[in-house]
Amino acid sequence: MIPKLHYLSQATTSAAHLENIQKACSSGAELVQLDLEHIDGKDHLKLAQEVLKITAHFQTRLVIKTFYKIAHEVKADGIYLEQNDACPTLAREELHPWQTIGATANSLEECKTLLTKEVDYIGLGPFKTTSETTSKALGKNGYILIAEDLNTETPLIGFGKITTEDVTDILATGVSGIMVAKAITADFNTIKTFNELLGASSTDEMRHTFK
Repeated sequence: MIPKLHYLSQATTSAAHLENIQKACSSGAELVQLDLEHIDGKDHLKLAQEVLKITAHFQTRLVIKTFYKIAHEVKADGIYLEQNDACPTLAREELHPWQTIGATANSLEECKTLLTKEVDYIGLGPFKTTSETTSKALGKNGYILIAEDLNTETPLIGFGKITTEDVTDILATGVSGIMVAKAITADFNTIKTFNELLGASSTDEMRHTFK
């Protein structure tokens, strides 16, 4: 079961990553993706181990972006691969059998290719144009066309400048969840709102009442 809300920690220092992830977990995040891109390579393992202590305490899933060998060593819950990262099939050989693999797609054809590589979920985007990618924004219509054509049980997780105002429209397309970085980092209280809009499991648990 892939959580519907993925928080992407994209900090530029280890201290900022730890602070952001602590706040995200205490605010109800079900899955955290650790982006090590801006961290010195010699610090990758130590940071991943420190982050895992936090996520384990809160029973939050930890996914490590790109560096699948680090994910294997610390026994994170999974990895996430960008298009220029390792092939999912290759990475799978280096992982524990229970670790999940998510990967990025910007088009229908890229989604179909990833499905042949048996990824556990697809990060589909960008939903809106971003400064981080030159790919064309897919928008609501793009999501609908891709989801209908694929007709797959593999979860599609949208990304690309998504805010709380976009969630209802996105869920109507067949995309089942979202990845969010900046909107959550700017205000960790939005995690509760995102969870409510997504109907995430943590929200269901909070609403449960005994009769």
